[in-house]
Amino acid sequence: MYFRKKKNRSGAISVQIIDKSSGKYKLLKTIGSSSDTAIIEDLVTQAQTFIRTHGGQTELDFILGDDQQYFQSIYQNIQQVQLLGPELILGKLFNEIGFNAIKDDLFKQLVIARLVYPVSKLKTIDYLQKYKGISIQANDIYRYLDKLHSTQIKQIQQISFNHTLQLLNNQLSVVFYDVTTIYFEAADEDDLRKAGFSKDGKHSQPQILLGLLVSENGYPLDYEIFEGNKFEGHTMLPVIEAFKTKYKMQQLIVVADAGLMSNKNLKELVNQQYDFIIGAKIKNETQAIQAQITSCKLKDGQSTEIKKNATQRIIISYSTARALNDAHNRNKGLERLKKQLAGGKLTKAHINNKGYNKYLKLEGEIKVAIDQDKFMDDAKWDGLKGYITNTALKKEIVLDYYRQLWQIEKTFRITKTDLKIRPIFHYKKRRIEAHICIAFVACKLYKELERQLKIKQSNLSAEKAIDILKTIYGLTIQLPQSKEIKLMLLDKTNEQKAILNLFK
Repeated sequence: MYFRKKKNRSGAISVQIIDKSSGKYKLLKTIGSSSDTAIIEDLVTQAQTFIRTHGGQTELDFILGDDQQYFQSIYQNIQQVQLLGPELILGKLFNEIGFNAIKDDLFKQLVIARLVYPVSKLKTIDYLQKYKGISIQANDIYRYLDKLHSTQIKQIQQISFNHTLQLLNNQLSVVFYDVTTIYFEAADEDDLRKAGFSKDGKHSQPQILLGLLVSENGYPLDYEIFEGNKFEGHTMLPVIEAFKTKYKMQQLIVVADAGLMSNKNLKELVNQQYDFIIGAKIKNETQAIQAQITSCKLKDGQSTEIKKNATQRIIISYSTARALNDAHNRNKGLERLKKQLAGGKLTKAHINNKGYNKYLKLEGEIKVAIDQDKFMDDAKWDGLKGYITNTALKKEIVLDYYRQLWQIEKTFRITKTDLKIRPIFHYKKRRIEAHICIAFVACKLYKELERQLKIKQSNLSAEKAIDILKTIYGLTIQLPQSKEIKLMLLDKTNEQKAILNLFK
Protein backbone atom coordinates (compact mmCIF):
# COMPACT_ATOMS: atom_id res chain seq x y z
CA MET A 1 0.00 0.00 0.00
CA TYR A 2 1.26 3.48 -0.84
CA PHE A 3 -0.06 6.93 -1.63
CA ARG A 4 0.26 8.94 -4.78
CA LYS A 5 -0.31 12.55 -5.76
CA LYS A 6 -2.29 12.69 -8.99
CA LYS A 7 -2.64 15.88 -11.01
CA ASN A 8 -6.24 16.48 -12.18
CA ARG A 9 -7.39 18.28 -15.33
CA SER A 10 -8.43 21.22 -13.20
CA GLY A 11 -4.87 21.58 -11.97
CA ALA A 12 -5.68 20.37 -8.46
CA ILE A 13 -3.69 17.53 -6.84
CA SER A 14 -5.53 14.47 -5.51
CA VAL A 15 -3.89 12.42 -2.77
CA GLN A 16 -4.91 8.79 -3.18
CA ILE A 17 -4.22 5.49 -1.40
CA ILE A 18 -3.20 2.69 -3.80
CA ASP A 19 -3.07 -1.03 -3.02
CA LYS A 20 -0.80 -3.37 -5.02
CA SER A 21 -0.86 -6.44 -2.75
CA SER A 22 -2.73 -8.57 -5.32
CA GLY A 23 -0.34 -7.65 -8.10
CA LYS A 24 -2.78 -5.14 -9.57
CA TYR A 25 -3.00 -1.45 -8.73
CA LYS A 26 -6.29 -0.67 -6.96
CA LEU A 27 -7.55 2.70 -5.78
CA LEU A 28 -8.58 2.23 -2.13
CA LYS A 29 -9.31 5.75 -1.02
CA THR A 30 -8.99 9.36 -2.09
CA ILE A 31 -7.92 11.42 0.91
CA GLY A 32 -8.79 14.70 -0.81
CA SER A 33 -7.65 17.21 -3.41
CA SER A 34 -6.49 20.80 -3.49
CA SER A 35 -4.37 23.34 -5.35
CA ASP A 36 -2.99 24.78 -2.13
CA THR A 37 0.50 23.46 -1.23
CA ALA A 38 -0.10 23.55 2.53
CA ILE A 39 -3.39 21.64 2.19
CA ILE A 40 -1.74 19.06 -0.09
CA GLU A 41 0.99 18.47 2.52
CA ASP A 42 -1.73 17.99 5.17
CA LEU A 43 -3.46 15.46 2.88
CA VAL A 44 -0.13 13.60 2.51
CA THR A 45 0.17 13.44 6.31
CA GLN A 46 -3.36 12.03 6.52
CA ALA A 47 -2.47 9.45 3.86
CA GLN A 48 0.61 8.38 5.78
CA THR A 49 -1.42 8.02 8.96
CA PHE A 50 -4.04 5.95 7.12
CA ILE A 51 -1.39 3.60 5.72
CA ARG A 52 0.31 3.17 9.15
CA THR A 53 -2.98 2.24 10.74
CA HIS A 54 -4.28 0.11 7.89
CA GLY A 55 -1.29 -1.32 6.05
CA GLY A 56 1.81 -1.30 8.28
CA GLN A 57 4.10 -0.01 5.53
CA THR A 58 7.31 1.93 6.21
CA GLU A 59 7.66 5.55 5.26
CA LEU A 60 9.86 4.64 2.34
CA ASP A 61 6.89 2.84 0.77
CA PHE A 62 4.56 5.80 1.50
CA ILE A 63 6.25 8.02 -1.00
CA LEU A 64 6.74 5.64 -3.89
CA GLY A 65 4.22 7.66 -5.76
CA ASP A 66 6.64 10.57 -6.01
CA ASP A 67 10.14 9.70 -7.27
CA GLN A 68 11.73 12.95 -6.14
CA GLN A 69 10.36 12.64 -2.61
CA TYR A 70 11.41 9.00 -2.51
CA PHE A 71 14.94 9.91 -3.50
CA GLN A 72 15.11 12.74 -0.99
CA SER A 73 13.83 10.52 1.81
CA ILE A 74 16.56 7.93 1.19
CA TYR A 75 19.29 10.55 0.81
CA GLN A 76 18.35 12.40 3.98
CA ASN A 77 18.42 9.22 6.04
CA ILE A 78 21.85 8.00 4.90
CA GLN A 79 24.15 8.09 7.93
CA GLN A 80 27.38 6.85 6.32
CA VAL A 81 28.87 5.47 3.11
CA GLN A 82 31.88 3.23 3.61
CA LEU A 83 34.03 0.70 1.79
CA LEU A 84 32.96 -2.73 3.07
CA GLY A 85 34.26 -5.33 0.59
CA PRO A 86 37.82 -5.66 1.98
CA GLU A 87 36.54 -5.89 5.54
CA LEU A 88 34.00 -8.59 4.63
CA ILE A 89 36.45 -10.97 2.93
CA LEU A 90 39.96 -9.97 4.02
CA GLY A 91 38.68 -9.35 7.54
CA LYS A 92 37.15 -12.82 7.55
CA LEU A 93 40.47 -14.41 6.50
CA PHE A 94 42.32 -12.24 9.03
CA ASN A 95 40.17 -13.75 11.77
CA GLU A 96 40.46 -17.29 10.43
CA ILE A 97 44.26 -17.12 10.52
CA GLY A 98 43.99 -16.03 14.14
CA PHE A 99 45.24 -12.44 13.96
CA ASN A 100 42.08 -11.25 15.73
CA ALA A 101 43.85 -12.35 18.92
CA ILE A 102 45.52 -8.94 18.65
CA LYS A 103 42.74 -6.85 20.18
CA ASP A 104 43.82 -3.48 18.78
CA ASP A 105 41.44 -2.80 15.89
CA LEU A 106 44.01 -0.41 14.39
CA PHE A 107 46.27 -3.40 13.69
CA LYS A 108 43.59 -4.98 11.51
CA GLN A 109 42.86 -1.68 9.75
CA LEU A 110 46.55 -1.08 8.97
CA VAL A 111 47.02 -4.60 7.61
CA ILE A 112 43.96 -4.47 5.34
CA ALA A 113 44.86 -0.94 4.23
CA ARG A 114 48.31 -2.23 3.23
CA LEU A 115 46.54 -4.66 0.87
CA VAL A 116 43.89 -2.29 -0.44
CA TYR A 117 45.58 1.11 -0.40
CA PRO A 118 49.33 0.67 0.23
CA VAL A 119 50.64 4.16 0.94
CA SER A 120 52.50 5.97 3.70
CA LYS A 121 51.06 5.96 7.20
CA LEU A 122 50.05 9.62 6.83
CA LYS A 123 48.13 8.91 3.63
CA THR A 124 46.60 5.86 5.32
CA ILE A 125 44.94 8.30 7.73
CA ASP A 126 43.19 9.92 4.75
CA TYR A 127 42.13 6.52 3.42
CA LEU A 128 40.63 5.43 6.75
CA GLN A 129 38.75 8.72 7.06
CA LYS A 130 37.39 8.87 3.49
CA TYR A 131 36.61 5.20 2.91
CA LYS A 132 36.05 3.74 6.38
CA GLY A 133 34.78 6.70 8.37
CA ILE A 134 37.56 6.17 10.94
CA SER A 135 39.09 9.34 12.35
CA ILE A 136 42.61 9.00 13.77
CA GLN A 137 45.67 11.20 14.07
CA ALA A 138 49.26 10.54 13.01
CA ASN A 139 50.31 10.23 16.65
CA ASP A 140 47.69 7.50 17.15
CA ILE A 141 49.41 5.42 14.47
CA TYR A 142 52.91 6.13 15.75
CA ARG A 143 51.94 5.23 19.31
CA TYR A 144 50.40 2.00 18.08
CA LEU A 145 53.51 1.11 16.04
CA ASP A 146 55.56 1.53 19.21
CA LYS A 147 53.15 -0.72 21.10
CA LEU A 148 53.20 -3.32 18.33
CA HIS A 149 56.99 -3.37 18.39
CA SER A 150 57.30 -3.66 22.15
CA THR A 151 54.51 -6.13 22.97
CA GLN A 152 52.94 -7.77 19.91
CA ILE A 153 55.48 -8.74 17.22
CA LYS A 154 56.36 -12.10 18.78
CA GLN A 155 52.69 -13.00 19.21
CA ILE A 156 51.93 -11.99 15.62
CA GLN A 157 54.80 -14.13 14.28
CA GLN A 158 53.66 -17.09 16.38
CA ILE A 159 50.08 -16.79 15.06
CA SER A 160 51.34 -16.77 11.47
CA PHE A 161 53.63 -19.75 12.11
CA ASN A 162 50.88 -21.79 13.78
CA HIS A 163 48.55 -21.21 10.83
CA THR A 164 51.19 -22.18 8.27
CA LEU A 165 52.05 -25.30 10.27
CA GLN A 166 48.35 -26.21 10.31
CA LEU A 167 48.18 -25.84 6.50
CA LEU A 168 51.15 -28.23 6.23
CA ASN A 169 49.49 -30.79 8.52
CA ASN A 170 52.14 -30.08 11.16
CA GLN A 171 54.85 -31.41 8.83
CA LEU A 172 57.52 -28.76 8.21
CA SER A 173 60.75 -30.26 6.91
CA VAL A 174 61.81 -27.88 4.12
CA VAL A 175 62.38 -24.12 4.29
CA PHE A 176 63.26 -21.75 1.45
CA TYR A 177 65.41 -18.68 2.03
CA ASP A 178 66.14 -15.54 0.05
CA VAL A 179 67.03 -11.94 0.75
CA THR A 180 66.14 -8.62 -0.86
CA THR A 181 66.82 -4.92 -0.32
CA ILE A 182 64.36 -2.22 0.75
CA TYR A 183 65.32 1.41 0.35
CA PHE A 184 64.36 4.54 2.30
CA GLU A 185 63.10 7.90 1.09
CA ALA A 186 66.00 9.64 2.84
CA ALA A 187 69.66 10.44 2.39
CA ASP A 188 70.98 9.97 5.94
CA GLU A 189 72.46 6.70 7.16
CA ASP A 190 72.49 5.27 10.68
CA ASP A 191 73.36 1.97 12.36
CA LEU A 192 70.65 0.10 10.43
CA ARG A 193 70.04 2.09 7.26
CA LYS A 194 73.17 1.80 5.16
CA ALA A 195 74.04 2.32 1.51
CA GLY A 196 74.83 -0.96 -0.19
CA PHE A 197 74.18 -3.00 -3.30
CA SER A 198 70.55 -2.18 -4.11
CA LYS A 199 68.36 -4.66 -5.95
CA ASP A 200 65.95 -1.77 -6.48
CA GLY A 201 68.53 0.30 -8.35
CA LYS A 202 68.55 2.94 -5.56
CA HIS A 203 72.30 2.92 -4.91
CA SER A 204 72.38 6.49 -3.58
CA GLN A 205 69.77 5.85 -0.88
CA PRO A 206 70.21 3.98 2.41
CA GLN A 207 68.58 0.58 2.67
CA ILE A 208 68.06 -2.47 4.82
CA LEU A 209 68.22 -6.16 3.92
CA LEU A 210 65.11 -8.27 4.41
CA GLY A 211 65.71 -11.99 4.82
CA LEU A 212 62.61 -14.14 4.36
CA LEU A 213 61.86 -17.79 5.10
CA VAL A 214 58.90 -19.47 3.41
CA SER A 215 57.55 -23.01 3.41
CA GLU A 216 56.41 -25.16 0.55
CA ASN A 217 53.72 -23.39 -1.52
CA GLY A 218 55.25 -20.05 -0.56
CA TYR A 219 53.62 -19.53 2.86
CA PRO A 220 55.61 -16.92 4.84
CA LEU A 221 57.32 -18.40 7.92
CA ASP A 222 59.67 -15.83 9.39
CA TYR A 223 61.76 -12.81 8.53
CA GLU A 224 64.65 -10.74 9.82
CA ILE A 225 66.11 -7.38 8.88
CA PHE A 226 69.82 -6.53 8.59
CA GLU A 227 72.05 -3.53 7.98
CA GLY A 228 71.90 -2.30 4.40
CA ASN A 229 75.60 -2.87 3.72
CA LYS A 230 75.73 -6.43 5.03
CA PHE A 231 76.79 -9.17 2.60
CA GLU A 232 73.57 -11.04 1.85
CA GLY A 233 75.34 -14.40 2.08
CA HIS A 234 75.93 -13.73 5.79
CA THR A 235 72.21 -13.36 6.55
CA MET A 236 70.93 -16.88 5.92
CA LEU A 237 72.36 -18.84 8.85
CA PRO A 238 71.36 -16.25 11.51
CA VAL A 239 67.77 -16.29 10.22
CA ILE A 240 67.57 -20.09 10.11
CA GLU A 241 69.20 -20.50 13.52
CA ALA A 242 66.82 -17.95 15.07
CA PHE A 243 63.86 -19.70 13.41
CA LYS A 244 64.88 -23.12 14.73
CA THR A 245 65.36 -21.77 18.24
CA LYS A 246 62.15 -19.72 18.28
CA TYR A 247 59.90 -22.57 17.14
CA LYS A 248 61.92 -25.47 18.56
CA MET A 249 62.36 -27.04 15.14
CA GLN A 250 64.46 -30.14 14.61
CA GLN A 251 66.11 -31.13 11.35
CA LEU A 252 65.36 -28.88 8.39
CA ILE A 253 66.28 -29.00 4.72
CA VAL A 254 67.41 -25.54 3.63
CA VAL A 255 66.87 -24.51 0.01
CA ALA A 256 68.64 -21.39 -1.28
CA ASP A 257 69.97 -19.82 -4.46
CA ALA A 258 73.62 -20.01 -5.51
CA GLY A 259 74.00 -16.24 -5.08
CA LEU A 260 73.79 -16.64 -1.28
CA MET A 261 76.50 -19.28 -1.14
CA SER A 262 80.22 -19.00 -0.60
CA ASN A 263 82.58 -21.82 0.34
CA LYS A 264 82.51 -20.47 3.90
CA ASN A 265 78.70 -20.58 4.05
CA LEU A 266 78.66 -24.10 2.69
CA LYS A 267 81.17 -25.22 5.32
CA GLU A 268 79.05 -23.65 8.07
CA LEU A 269 75.96 -25.48 6.83
CA VAL A 270 77.92 -28.72 6.96
CA ASN A 271 79.46 -27.96 10.37
CA GLN A 272 76.05 -27.19 11.85
CA GLN A 273 74.68 -30.40 10.34
CA TYR A 274 72.06 -28.86 8.10
CA ASP A 275 70.60 -30.73 5.17
CA PHE A 276 70.60 -28.43 2.17
CA ILE A 277 69.80 -27.97 -1.51
CA ILE A 278 71.81 -25.09 -2.90
CA GLY A 279 72.21 -23.74 -6.41
CA ALA A 280 75.68 -24.76 -7.64
CA LYS A 281 78.19 -22.52 -9.37
CA ILE A 282 79.17 -25.30 -11.74
CA LYS A 283 81.77 -23.25 -13.65
CA ASN A 284 83.66 -22.79 -10.37
CA GLU A 285 84.00 -26.50 -9.66
CA THR A 286 87.27 -28.38 -10.03
CA GLN A 287 88.42 -29.16 -13.56
CA ALA A 288 87.68 -32.84 -12.99
CA ILE A 289 84.07 -32.13 -12.02
CA GLN A 290 83.68 -29.57 -14.82
CA ALA A 291 84.79 -32.22 -17.30
CA GLN A 292 82.18 -34.65 -15.97
CA ILE A 293 79.49 -32.00 -16.19
CA THR A 294 80.22 -30.91 -19.76
CA SER A 295 80.52 -34.51 -20.93
CA CYS A 296 76.94 -35.27 -19.86
CA LYS A 297 74.81 -35.96 -22.91
CA LEU A 298 71.45 -34.93 -21.54
CA LYS A 299 68.26 -34.29 -23.46
CA ASP A 300 65.53 -31.82 -22.59
CA GLY A 301 64.20 -32.46 -19.08
CA GLN A 302 66.82 -35.07 -18.23
CA SER A 303 69.12 -34.95 -15.20
CA THR A 304 72.06 -36.84 -13.72
CA GLU A 305 74.15 -36.67 -10.56
CA ILE A 306 77.87 -36.39 -9.92
CA LYS A 307 79.63 -37.16 -6.66
CA LYS A 308 81.29 -34.01 -5.30
CA ASN A 309 82.75 -35.54 -2.13
CA ALA A 310 81.94 -38.13 0.51
CA THR A 311 78.71 -36.40 1.60
CA GLN A 312 77.65 -34.15 -1.28
CA ARG A 313 76.27 -34.65 -4.78
CA ILE A 314 75.83 -32.25 -7.67
CA ILE A 315 72.57 -32.75 -9.54
CA ILE A 316 72.82 -31.59 -13.16
CA SER A 317 69.73 -30.86 -15.23
CA TYR A 318 69.36 -29.81 -18.86
CA SER A 319 66.68 -27.67 -20.47
CA THR A 320 66.39 -26.87 -24.17
CA ALA A 321 64.60 -23.61 -23.38
CA ARG A 322 67.39 -22.66 -20.97
CA ALA A 323 69.99 -23.54 -23.61
CA LEU A 324 68.32 -21.25 -26.16
CA ASN A 325 68.17 -18.46 -23.60
CA ASP A 326 71.82 -18.93 -22.61
CA ALA A 327 72.90 -18.82 -26.27
CA HIS A 328 70.77 -15.73 -26.89
CA ASN A 329 72.32 -13.90 -23.94
CA ARG A 330 75.86 -14.87 -24.95
CA ASN A 331 75.34 -13.60 -28.50
CA LYS A 332 73.71 -10.43 -27.22
CA GLY A 333 76.66 -9.81 -24.91
CA LEU A 334 79.14 -10.46 -27.71
CA GLU A 335 77.40 -8.03 -30.06
CA ARG A 336 77.51 -5.35 -27.38
CA LEU A 337 81.26 -5.91 -26.95
CA LYS A 338 81.80 -5.69 -30.71
CA LYS A 339 79.98 -2.35 -30.88
CA GLN A 340 81.98 -0.95 -27.99
CA LEU A 341 85.20 -2.23 -29.50
CA ALA A 342 84.40 -0.71 -32.91
CA GLY A 343 83.60 2.60 -31.26
CA GLY A 344 86.89 2.67 -29.40
CA LYS A 345 85.16 2.53 -26.01
CA LEU A 346 87.03 -0.56 -24.78
CA THR A 347 90.58 -0.36 -23.52
CA LYS A 348 92.90 -2.39 -21.35
CA ALA A 349 91.19 -0.90 -18.29
CA HIS A 350 87.94 -2.71 -19.22
CA ILE A 351 89.53 -6.17 -19.16
CA ASN A 352 88.17 -8.25 -16.29
CA ASN A 353 86.57 -11.63 -15.83
CA LYS A 354 83.04 -10.38 -15.13
CA GLY A 355 80.03 -10.77 -17.38
CA TYR A 356 80.81 -10.98 -21.06
CA ASN A 357 84.10 -9.06 -20.74
CA LYS A 358 85.71 -12.46 -20.25
CA TYR A 359 85.55 -12.77 -24.05
CA LEU A 360 88.10 -9.94 -24.38
CA LYS A 361 91.85 -10.47 -24.68
CA LEU A 362 94.94 -8.32 -25.18
CA GLU A 363 96.93 -8.58 -28.39
CA GLY A 364 100.40 -7.08 -28.16
CA GLU A 365 100.67 -4.23 -25.69
CA ILE A 366 97.54 -2.23 -26.30
CA LYS A 367 95.25 -3.96 -28.78
CA VAL A 368 91.99 -5.35 -27.41
CA ALA A 369 90.22 -8.08 -29.39
CA ILE A 370 87.38 -10.61 -29.09
CA ASP A 371 88.47 -14.05 -27.87
CA GLN A 372 86.29 -16.05 -30.27
CA ASP A 373 87.60 -19.40 -29.04
CA LYS A 374 86.53 -18.65 -25.47
CA PHE A 375 83.13 -17.54 -26.72
CA MET A 376 82.64 -20.79 -28.64
CA ASP A 377 83.93 -22.89 -25.74
CA ASP A 378 81.32 -21.38 -23.41
CA ALA A 379 78.55 -22.90 -25.53
CA LYS A 380 79.15 -26.27 -23.86
CA TRP A 381 77.48 -24.91 -20.70
CA ASP A 382 74.28 -23.82 -22.44
CA GLY A 383 71.20 -25.36 -20.86
CA LEU A 384 73.04 -26.88 -17.89
CA LYS A 385 72.21 -26.03 -14.28
CA GLY A 386 73.55 -27.59 -11.10
CA TYR A 387 72.38 -28.10 -7.52
CA ILE A 388 74.49 -29.20 -4.56
CA THR A 389 72.86 -31.35 -1.89
CA ASN A 390 73.92 -33.50 1.03
CA THR A 391 70.47 -35.07 1.37
CA ALA A 392 69.59 -38.64 0.47
CA LEU A 393 66.61 -37.45 -1.56
CA LYS A 394 66.11 -38.68 -5.10
CA LYS A 395 67.39 -36.23 -7.68
CA GLU A 396 63.87 -35.64 -9.00
CA ILE A 397 62.76 -34.49 -5.53
CA VAL A 398 65.85 -32.28 -5.19
CA LEU A 399 64.99 -30.60 -8.49
CA ASP A 400 61.36 -30.18 -7.48
CA TYR A 401 62.28 -28.51 -4.17
CA TYR A 402 64.71 -26.13 -5.85
CA ARG A 403 62.14 -25.12 -8.46
CA GLN A 404 59.89 -23.99 -5.61
CA LEU A 405 62.29 -21.11 -4.94
CA TRP A 406 60.17 -19.13 -7.41
CA GLN A 407 57.56 -18.98 -4.65
CA ILE A 408 59.80 -16.81 -2.48
CA GLU A 409 60.64 -14.63 -5.47
CA LYS A 410 56.90 -14.22 -6.01
CA THR A 411 56.47 -13.31 -2.34
CA PHE A 412 59.07 -10.57 -2.71
CA ARG A 413 57.23 -9.29 -5.79
CA ILE A 414 54.02 -9.20 -3.76
CA THR A 415 55.63 -7.23 -0.93
CA LYS A 416 57.33 -4.78 -3.27
CA THR A 417 54.68 -4.38 -5.97
CA ASP A 418 51.26 -5.14 -4.45
CA LEU A 419 51.99 -4.09 -0.87
CA LYS A 420 54.46 -1.32 -1.84
CA ILE A 421 56.67 -2.00 1.19
CA ARG A 422 59.25 0.40 -0.30
CA PRO A 423 60.27 3.10 0.07
CA ILE A 424 60.12 3.25 3.87
CA PHE A 425 59.53 6.69 5.35
CA HIS A 426 60.21 5.79 9.00
CA TYR A 427 63.64 6.39 10.50
CA LYS A 428 63.33 4.99 14.03
CA LYS A 429 64.37 1.34 14.17
CA ARG A 430 61.37 0.21 16.21
CA ARG A 431 58.95 1.75 13.71
CA ILE A 432 60.84 0.28 10.77
CA GLU A 433 60.47 -3.14 12.39
CA ALA A 434 56.77 -2.50 13.08
CA HIS A 435 56.26 -1.45 9.43
CA ILE A 436 57.93 -4.66 8.23
CA CYS A 437 55.74 -6.68 10.59
CA ILE A 438 52.54 -5.15 9.17
CA ALA A 439 53.76 -5.85 5.62
CA PHE A 440 54.58 -9.44 6.64
CA VAL A 441 51.04 -9.97 7.98
CA ALA A 442 49.55 -8.37 4.85
CA CYS A 443 51.64 -10.74 2.73
CA LYS A 444 50.41 -13.68 4.81
CA LEU A 445 46.83 -12.51 4.28
CA TYR A 446 47.42 -12.13 0.52
CA LYS A 447 48.79 -15.69 0.31
CA GLU A 448 45.81 -17.03 2.28
CA LEU A 449 43.41 -15.27 -0.11
CA GLU A 450 45.33 -16.81 -3.01
CA ARG A 451 45.19 -20.27 -1.39
CA GLN A 452 41.46 -20.12 -0.71
CA LEU A 453 40.67 -18.88 -4.22
CA LYS A 454 42.52 -21.91 -5.56
CA ILE A 455 40.71 -24.30 -3.20
CA LYS A 456 37.37 -22.80 -4.22
CA GLN A 457 38.38 -23.33 -7.88
CA SER A 458 38.01 -19.66 -8.72
CA ASN A 459 39.72 -18.28 -11.80
CA LEU A 460 40.32 -15.00 -9.97
CA SER A 461 43.83 -13.97 -8.99
CA ALA A 462 44.29 -12.49 -5.52
CA GLU A 463 45.01 -9.14 -7.12
CA LYS A 464 41.79 -9.21 -9.16
CA ALA A 465 39.77 -10.32 -6.14
CA ILE A 466 41.04 -7.36 -4.13
CA ASP A 467 40.18 -5.02 -7.01
CA ILE A 468 36.59 -6.30 -6.91
CA LEU A 469 36.40 -5.96 -3.13
CA LYS A 470 37.41 -2.31 -3.48
CA THR A 471 34.14 -1.69 -5.40
CA ILE A 472 31.79 -3.04 -2.71
CA TYR A 473 30.38 -0.26 -0.53
CA GLY A 474 27.77 -0.13 2.20
CA LEU A 475 25.10 2.42 3.13
CA THR A 476 24.17 2.95 6.76
CA ILE A 477 20.56 4.21 6.83
CA GLN A 478 18.38 5.32 9.72
CA LEU A 479 14.75 4.31 9.16
CA PRO A 480 12.54 7.43 9.47
CA GLN A 481 9.84 5.99 11.70
CA SER A 482 11.52 3.45 13.96
CA LYS A 483 14.90 5.24 13.91
CA GLU A 484 16.46 1.79 13.57
CA ILE A 485 19.91 1.73 11.90
CA LYS A 486 20.17 -0.56 8.87
CA LEU A 487 23.21 -1.47 6.77
CA MET A 488 22.59 -1.86 3.05
CA LEU A 489 25.29 -3.66 1.05
CA LEU A 490 25.78 -2.32 -2.48
CA ASP A 491 26.65 -5.51 -4.35
CA LYS A 492 24.87 -5.03 -7.65
CA THR A 493 27.30 -6.47 -10.22
CA ASN A 494 27.68 -10.16 -10.98
CA GLU A 495 31.36 -10.21 -10.01
CA GLN A 496 30.60 -8.53 -6.69
CA LYS A 497 27.87 -11.06 -5.91
CA ALA A 498 30.08 -13.95 -7.07
CA ILE A 499 33.00 -13.16 -4.78
CA LEU A 500 30.74 -12.60 -1.77
CA ASN A 501 28.97 -15.91 -2.44
CA LEU A 502 32.34 -17.63 -2.92
CA PHE A 503 33.33 -16.80 0.66
CA LYS A 504 29.76 -17.13 1.98
